[in-house]
Amino acid sequence: MRYLPLTDTDRSDMLERIGASSIDDLFVDVPEIARLDGPIRDLPMHASEMAVERHMKARAGKNVAAGDAPFFLGAGAYRHHVPASVDTVIQRGEFLTAYTPYQPEIAQGTLQMLFEFQTQVARLYGCAVANASLYDGSTACWEAVAMATRVTKRKRAVLSGALHPHYSEVVKTMAQFTGETIADAQPSIQTEPDLEGLTSRIDEDTACVVVQYPDILGRISDLSKVAEAAHAKGALLVVVNTEPVALGAIKSPGEQGADIVVGEGQAIGVGLQFGGPYLGLFAVRNPKHVRQMPGRLCGETTDAEGKRGFVLTLSTREQHIRREKATSNICTNSGLCALAFSVHMTLLGEKGLRELAAENHRLACHAADRLAQVPGVSLLNDAFFNEFTLMLDSETWGGQSAREVVRVLADRGVLGGVSLGRLYPGVEALQQALLVAVTEMTTTQDIETLASELEQLVQEAAQ
Repeated sequence: MRYLPLTDTDRSDMLERIGASSIDDLFVDVPEIARLDGPIRDLPMHASEMAVERHMKARAGKNVAAGDAPFFLGAGAYRHHVPASVDTVIQRGEFLTAYTPYQPEIAQGTLQMLFEFQTQVARLYGCAVANASLYDGSTACWEAVAMATRVTKRKRAVLSGALHPHYSEVVKTMAQFTGETIADAQPSIQTEPDLEGLTSRIDEDTACVVVQYPDILGRISDLSKVAEAAHAKGALLVVVNTEPVALGAIKSPGEQGADIVVGEGQAIGVGLQFGGPYLGLFAVRNPKHVRQMPGRLCGETTDAEGKRGFVLTLSTREQHIRREKATSNICTNSGLCALAFSVHMTLLGEKGLRELAAENHRLACHAADRLAQVPGVSLLNDAFFNEFTLMLDSETWGGQSAREVVRVLADRGVLGGVSLGRLYPGVEALQQALLVAVTEMTTTQDIETLASELEQLVQEAAQ
């Protein structure tokens, strides 16, 4: 049987039923530049299984794994050490499922894990309640905006220019279908975030202000000032965190007045995995907002015999209630990733998380100091956790952009960071900016290798 055993008549009947003239009508929301206008070039129409295996193995062999080269990539996905015991636990039969259990009588282990996971996330974020995870950080960010509009009965969201552009794009994409007005901006190239510029955009129609902490340039700001400005206008403060390890060293968003805290949990327990699956975290500071949270909430109770037990307390998603009353349509629970996060966090404990954070920061400081010694390289921000922005002087580098430098470094076996020109292709001021991330997996030799390669490239540019 073919994967889609439909006849032309079947397809025509389906299109007629939904009022579409052709299949192309179903893809009008996909930008034309992203759509194929025919078969994929250079791809044969058919091939044997053995030929496909050989071809894919050859292609895979061109990849450079994170552990095979000095690695300084970050920008929302981080390479941390994941203890072997994490993988051992998540592969146990009673846990090995990506779905939330709906039958508590046969799923006490998973429900208890999610209950503990919620507690860990709430404490990490400085909030009262956390849910049982979402799909990933970017969709969690959108869920926070949608929740803020429900709470405030307003439809305008102000996004910080220093919010990860992928998160901004997800928010803007979803808002096309729900009617929110999204006021976004571009990051400013300065040592500290422009908080005054951000708060000046808040008005009486604003449902929420969305900031990243640390932000896309690695900068750390005082969120309490933004919280005060937002609350003065009746808006909520949404804080996005893409590096949860940082919260072992810096004050939690909830302590600074954030109303909703969301983020990406990949850095704890979940490997890079070529971009997914990842883990969305979501928490609220005020318990009265619980019923407006997306996703699911696991709770503790007692059974008929008075014994401790766990149940799915809240689950207001579109499969369970009327679609128009659901809090979300994209609140997929990344259950296995949540388990990995919880196991790793349990192994670390509070003391271990603080020690891990301190080591990340120590190595990042060492890297920043060493790389700033390279001619034509300067450090943008002097306050950061484990990620910072370097500016490459265009004249010293012979007119090369940071993106071009990253490509040359990759050819020489060094994954030297993320060029902000790649994330912001239309922003001229960011073409010379290089985002460098350092974790406990980075060695001092890795740092020296990157610095030496950059010095060599500067010499070559001068010739």
